[in-house]
Amino acid sequence: TPGDELPAPGDGSSSGRGFGCALEIIETLVLTLVIYLLIHNFVAQPFEVEQNSMVPTVNPGEYVLIDKISPRFSDYQRGDIVVFQPPDGFGQGGVPFIKRVIGIPGDRVSLENGVVFVTAPGGNPVRLDEPYVIRGADGAVAATLPRDPSGTDAWTVPAGSYFVMGDNRTASQDSRFFGPVERDLIVGRAWLRYFPLDRLGVISRPEYPGMPSQ
Repeated sequence: TPGDELPAPGDGSSSGRGFGCALEIIETLVLTLVIYLLIHNFVAQPFEVEQNSMVPTVNPGEYVLIDKISPRFSDYQRGDIVVFQPPDGFGQGGVPFIKRVIGIPGDRVSLENGVVFVTAPGGNPVRLDEPYVIRGADGAVAATLPRDPSGTDAWTVPAGSYFVMGDNRTASQDSRFFGPVERDLIVGRAWLRYFPLDRLGVISRPEYPGMPSQ
């Protein structure tokens, strides 16, 4: 109609489309970040192993995926490998520890002649079969010995705590030093080794013949 004008090239319509496109990109990035944080904090978290305390099961430089969601529905069990924040006065630079759960709440853990015994509540002492423990040059399983200055060789695991040890018993700073670890310090359960690829696989929980089901 007379007096109507067509928008000139380069006017506000193109700038509006550009702004909308930029806004969509920002929304996508924010949503991606939120999803990542939710997964990282509540579902699963990658973890690079820096210590040698779990050799030969998990070696330094390997990467594992930490399961954070299943422990919310079922407690940690004997044999689980867990990642946790070390108690005050232990560790360096805030690097988490990775160890194996040996005793659960109510258990009595004792060391006798280099061997681990666990007594479940109301049960008898059971000598743990631990094929995962590192072996010496002679092929024999390394002895599990007291590590604190007092030579403590027996512990009762209180409610809400777990007794943990590394598979490399001769080079592990674990509950033999600082006692049972509170559950609140545990980040999650290591369940998958995903790097290096030739070591890819689920980290299984061992069976302990003679111990009651959990």
